[in-house]
Amino acid sequence: ITDRSSRFLAAELVREKIMRQLGAEVPYQITVEIEDFKQQGHVLHIHALILVERDGQKKIIIGDKGERIKRIGQEARKDMEVLFDSKVMLNLWVKVKSGWSDDERALHSLGYS
Repeated sequence: ITDRSSRFLAAELVREKIMRQLGAEVPYQITVEIEDFKQQGHVLHIHALILVERDGQKKIIIGDKGERIKRIGQEARKDMEVLFDSKVMLNLWVKVKSGWSDDERALHSLGYS
């Protein structure tokens, strides 16, 4: 039981999968923003944006021919289906946003205090 929102939990699951797969390859300057989170029938549709500081981090997360981001998405989706007790359609995008971790307004909008 938690007081965190479902959006926050979904974002943290994606971030966890990134950290578990990439470890030291990417610094902790990565965050996940849930852009869309809605139930349609028996399916929960989640659109998540992975924000990174540099283009090199984006390439690492996407991986060769998109294999790494595909694996991240598959693992996160499986955990979300258990957590939310629903079929999940998860779409992931990676975007470079330089300086996001130094911008207080951006941090607040992403749920960081």
